[in-house]
Amino acid sequence: MKPASTDWKEEITADEEQRFAGYVEKFRAIQEKNSKLFGKGRILHRKQLLGLKAEFEVLSQIPEHAKQGIFRKPGKFESWIRLSNGSMQIQSDSKGDIRGFAIKVKGVEGPGALQSGNVKAQDFLLINLEAFSSPKSEEFVGLVTAVADGGLSLLKYLVGRYGFFGALSKIRKTAAAFNKPFSGFATEKFHSAAPISWGPYAGRVRLVPSQNRSGSNGSSSDLGNDMKLHLEQGSLSYDFQVQFFVSENVTPIEDASVNWPESEAPYVTVAKLTIPAQDWNSPSWEEFQKNVEQAIFDPWEALLEHKPLGDVMRARKHVYFASQKGRNAVQ
Repeated sequence: MKPASTDWKEEITADEEQRFAGYVEKFRAIQEKNSKLFGKGRILHRKQLLGLKAEFEVLSQIPEHAKQGIFRKPGKFESWIRLSNGSMQIQSDSKGDIRGFAIKVKGVEGPGALQSGNVKAQDFLLINLEAFSSPKSEEFVGLVTAVADGGLSLLKYLVGRYGFFGALSKIRKTAAAFNKPFSGFATEKFHSAAPISWGPYAGRVRLVPSQNRSGSNGSSSDLGNDMKLHLEQGSLSYDFQVQFFVSENVTPIEDASVNWPESEAPYVTVAKLTIPAQDWNSPSWEEFQKNVEQAIFDPWEALLEHKPLGDVMRARKHVYFASQKGRNAVQ
């Protein structure tokens, strides 16, 4: 085990802004195409499964170096949660997909990561994978746009980029990620997969269920209802944890495909997320679902002390903003 280090840095290339602008145009086209089929919605994680109200409690007994940003002092915050499927389209929950667990911690106040004023919320966007399938955004964008084009576009892209055998390896890896067994949002772990700053430190975060619940067999066709059934048994709680950067070769900032080893960089619990029973029958329930769907969940909706780091996160800044504009969430 190595100590947390502040000796991290980002590597920003000269052509980055130009590349990201190109990504935006590609994703805009995908969003427009799918919005004609399904109505206005996000580029990715289009299907909302459930919106939930929760409480985010920063704990008092945490390491001194973890006391940064929102975690500087103990406290409780009202939070919204959006559970989603990662696909660009609306499809059955029984189909293999990445699952999203987005948290908006409200009542926060401080300079924002975008350095355009103060923010009043801190968002954490988590998925059920420990790391991204691609080290950099360029590879991810190429893969997504090839999938969106359909037909033989994906195979042509993969063979052109990786060669025949490399393409087969990439297909197997991608299929394994999408078809990873998923027992439900009450029982799975969720990860930021890429790092954020933590004051002068850097780290990745994850969410771990605190209680032992039996999950589904992975074939649920209604993951939102599955979560409702768990909440009818009682509130759900999760440990919110951070894994600190220790060195570039062990915990790289720019390569989002590396799963930082816990043996070298263990997770530390810094907060508790509690989802109480929800009033499904309340007249305001459907309105709340609409409010969550219309809300912005963005890794860059963050305090400056929790600024997203690395090429993939920097690309998300541009793509998420384009997605928000495309569904009229921002002007």
